[in-house]
Amino acid sequence: MPSALTYPGVYIEELPSGVRTITGVPTSITAFVGRAWKGPVDDPVRVNSYADYERIFGGLWRGSTMSYAVQQFFANGGSQALIVRVVNHADPDGDEASTARFSLGNGTSLEAASPGTWGNNLTFAVDDDVHDDPPDPGRFNLTIFDDPQRKEDALAAGGSGAREVFLNVSVTGDSPRNVLKVLSQQSKLVRVLDDDPGNVGADVPPDRALTSLIAAGPPGRDGADIRSADVLGEEDPPTGIYALRKADLFNLLCLPPPTLDTDFPPGDGLWNSAAELCRDERAVFLVDAPASWEVSAAVTAVGAGPFGGIGPRSYAALYFPRLRMPDPLAGNQMQDFAPCGVVAGIISRTDVDRGVWKAPAGIDAALGGVFGFSINETRGNLNDADCGQLNPLGINCLRNVPGIGPVVWGARTVDGKDMFASQWKYLPVRRLALYIEECLYRGTHWIVFEPNDEPLWAQIRLNIGAFLHGLFRQGAFQGTTPRDAYLVKCDKETTTQDDINRGVVNILVGFAPLKPAEFVVIKIQQLAGQIQT
Repeated sequence: MPSALTYPGVYIEELPSGVRTITGVPTSITAFVGRAWKGPVDDPVRVNSYADYERIFGGLWRGSTMSYAVQQFFANGGSQALIVRVVNHADPDGDEASTARFSLGNGTSLEAASPGTWGNNLTFAVDDDVHDDPPDPGRFNLTIFDDPQRKEDALAAGGSGAREVFLNVSVTGDSPRNVLKVLSQQSKLVRVLDDDPGNVGADVPPDRALTSLIAAGPPGRDGADIRSADVLGEEDPPTGIYALRKADLFNLLCLPPPTLDTDFPPGDGLWNSAAELCRDERAVFLVDAPASWEVSAAVTAVGAGPFGGIGPRSYAALYFPRLRMPDPLAGNQMQDFAPCGVVAGIISRTDVDRGVWKAPAGIDAALGGVFGFSINETRGNLNDADCGQLNPLGINCLRNVPGIGPVVWGARTVDGKDMFASQWKYLPVRRLALYIEECLYRGTHWIVFEPNDEPLWAQIRLNIGAFLHGLFRQGAFQGTTPRDAYLVKCDKETTTQDDINRGVVNILVGFAPLKPAEFVVIKIQQLAGQIQT
């Protein structure tokens, strides 16, 4: 509204321009769900490097295929990952994961922050180098180490190497620095198992020898290998893959196999649920082909129908075969690994270098750290004839190209089988559509409750058009002019009076996607000499 005009003179008013910039979202945040040495359970944790993963989840562990996949992801160009640690909650033989516990000497219990044998390595040290204002006979300093060696190194070096240090804590119940209150609020290594930490009495003085102050209780266990049910989890409360719904955004989903030598059964519903979750969250599920597959087995399994019962086929991509890479925990001996981590890293690298509309395949999609493949044919590599059988079935081949090395040699979704004739045949087309959908979903919330008429429609056309034009200038669409590349329609034809009465505004957005050149045909003709007539 204009300001009140009270005196003769000049009045300045700032008017809104109607420009609301739509910002692009990340395209390659990769979610990993699997077993880890330690760390939060059923809770998505963002890591920006493998060093972050080591700090939170304990690094490489032979019992965790996810730890290898995450390392390979970052080694091949990955930048951001979401980690969901799962454990075996209900093993038929009773070998469930459990948490190490400790006693504080007065009946109060502590436990490691998460299940696993890692908690058995927690050690504690106390000292009496505290201040005496106000006087408190129960005051001491507490240091928690994540393994005994760290404790020995720290004590020998005058205190360096400690993982968590809590100064001037007390066992006095009414102390503001009550040790249980401090641990429950600040420690990331232990948790307090006391309903009311403030009720801890002062009848247990701090023991400088530690033995009577903190004693080990039942040890923690890693439990048996995880199963499909552990990875699948429950929707309410969200566990397993459904814990990813707590995260703001992820673009790729990897489910590394339960062990280095076994796979999840393809038909048990896990992959179908994972693909459905990706459909709901606008992501793509990277499927690892079974370790036992040969070319003939792959053709038989996929040729008969959708592999593994994957429902929303365009939200999944299948990669074959397994990758042969050195295992740092086995003296760098060769081990076969699921390809999802490496492929996710290559997709992330391609998005940064070329854009989400570029197929993550070809001579630029080199498989870093790969020395061979798991197939048992004497040649040990897929040839053109093999790819000619697998590619029309929507199986993305991983192969060695002479003079180039191991590369990704396919960019189709599971819906990419030729007989399906799907518009979502190619992975870059599906991922570009998901990117546009997510950007528009997040960038158009301002429209809600705005007056639903032509001024609003014009603003919508302006802002969405500007966003799509930016993609067009980057080469994301077909066509040489904006008219050929995209369209934005929002007017009285898309939004009728009945829609307005119901509070609905309809926006039509179209784009002409780029599709990868899978087949390059070069025609060579011999020219005869010029004939004079």
